[in-house]
Amino acid sequence: MHNKYVLFPSLILTSLISTITIAVMPAHAESGLQVVYPPRIHETDADRIFFIGTANPDFPVTINGQMIQERSPRGHFAPTLPLTLGENIFNLQQQGQQIQIKVNRVSNQPIIPVGLAFGNNSLLPDRAIARLPGELICLEAIAPPDASVSALLGNQTIPLTSITRSLQLPPNSSVLTSQNQPTPLGLGRSQYQGCLVANTPGNLGTPQFQLNLNGQSLSQAGTGSIEIISPELLSVVEVISENGTARTGASSDFSRMTPLPRGTRARVTGREGDWLRLDYGGWIRASEVRVVADAGLPVSVIRSVRSRLVAGATEIVFPLETPVPVTLQQGDRTLTLTLFNTTAQTDTIRLDDDPVISRLDWQQTAPGRIDYTFNLKSPQQWGYSLRYEGTSLILSLRHPPSLRSRVANSPQSLSGISVVLDPGHGEPDLGSRGPTGYPEKDINLLISQMVRQELVQRGATVLMTREDDREIDLGDRVRQIQEGQPTVALSIHYNALPDSGDALNTQGISTFWYHPQAHSLAVFLHNYLVRSLGRPSYGVYWNNLALTRPQAVPTILLELGFMINPYEFEWITDPASQKKLAIAIAEGLSQWLLQSEGQ
Repeated sequence: MHNKYVLFPSLILTSLISTITIAVMPAHAESGLQVVYPPRIHETDADRIFFIGTANPDFPVTINGQMIQERSPRGHFAPTLPLTLGENIFNLQQQGQQIQIKVNRVSNQPIIPVGLAFGNNSLLPDRAIARLPGELICLEAIAPPDASVSALLGNQTIPLTSITRSLQLPPNSSVLTSQNQPTPLGLGRSQYQGCLVANTPGNLGTPQFQLNLNGQSLSQAGTGSIEIISPELLSVVEVISENGTARTGASSDFSRMTPLPRGTRARVTGREGDWLRLDYGGWIRASEVRVVADAGLPVSVIRSVRSRLVAGATEIVFPLETPVPVTLQQGDRTLTLTLFNTTAQTDTIRLDDDPVISRLDWQQTAPGRIDYTFNLKSPQQWGYSLRYEGTSLILSLRHPPSLRSRVANSPQSLSGISVVLDPGHGEPDLGSRGPTGYPEKDINLLISQMVRQELVQRGATVLMTREDDREIDLGDRVRQIQEGQPTVALSIHYNALPDSGDALNTQGISTFWYHPQAHSLAVFLHNYLVRSLGRPSYGVYWNNLALTRPQAVPTILLELGFMINPYEFEWITDPASQKKLAIAIAEGLSQWLLQSEGQ
């Protein structure tokens, strides 16, 4: 399962077929009644919970005296029961065996205070912020209905008025259970907001919030100070991470933007806690940059641009005076690179006839912004990378693999192709678990080894991110996929659900992609597996996952079934079905590569 567990091992090159040594655990419990999820004491904000377990198939299992109606042939079960707020106690029984589970359901709604009080942790801003003159700054609080709320900031009193914010969005993961619609917030008239605009640079201090209710008063200091920074005295920072993680807002909840290559320089135009807003609009953690003392203004002109061929790729060189922020957008037959803080003085660009690029168009679309649009010869892209060499930006576009019109499923159909197989998780990270307790980490490795055997037999070179059951850093896995640049990379997983899901009635294969060059592979291989194996489809998803983010190669993540589904777990642990699955993955990849060559 990809969305809860994130430990990934290092990349190991292998061209040999290793002996598969992981033993599949029994598909039924030998020790009687077992419950593997939820744990004996569990807390959730979901309004329901499923119970994953197994027991002797010849005798009934009850929960709080009610018999579990539906179980798999081997006795596995996954019923879902509703939860009330507070403690819920469940007793599962079979033939004298009993397991008690306590589930505490907590509210996901803000708590409206009773009496003269502000809501707990409701005063905003709750961390130090900095803004430019003229920007809107808003203060918020939760307080009892019909209260009078204000904030004293410096020598100014800002009234906070009751606002209507009646809906809240669920987390991103809710799309996986088709529960991603807004839900009522339930605050009524208890949320208060007031905004101000400050035009003079300086430290405004920390707001002092005032509450008046029924003739009584309360004053409470906020926790976030507010500073107005001078446009003439903006700090210049330089990215020190290999690929600085830029986001659309000041937390990891916000969407990722194009990573900023090491050496990128920009001015800081705002702050929130340990996040910095850069002058082109992206936010980055302060730990990923360093302040450059006595730096000049980080802007550049650009004149000539040229391309060059290197092994397996075309590189386009953009000579600049300073490394500027960039973004990159991929389309069906286009790739658009945007340079910020840059002004064109360009008269000449060299671009010879190229394996991937048919034409380059460019335009100064706004002051300090240039868009370079590469028109491509094929809709299938094979990956890219961005780096700075000194102050010159290098965009590298990978060339397609040469398949020489081989026949899919022929004995050497993948000769010359390299594949990374990434078995998800690894001790101590179990991943999801089946009804018997069998961990996802083991089946991920087993299937990856079986797929490797099929790919090697077809002539491919296969690289495994782990060969055994051990914990390796996630960053190492991603980095070595990028640096190894195989033809494609597949991350192998099995699925589970959030507490609000329906474990009994959810089955199927799902596929995840992030960069456009991986979309065709994701859709083709997903459809091929569903069709050839006769399995249900759980869908194809764009998803911001660590093992879909490598941009240097087409990389996808496969969720090959649900460990928590009693029936699908029996298919997952069946040796004959495992063999068919491994063959189907190898054949599907062969056919996709052959199809891509013709595009």
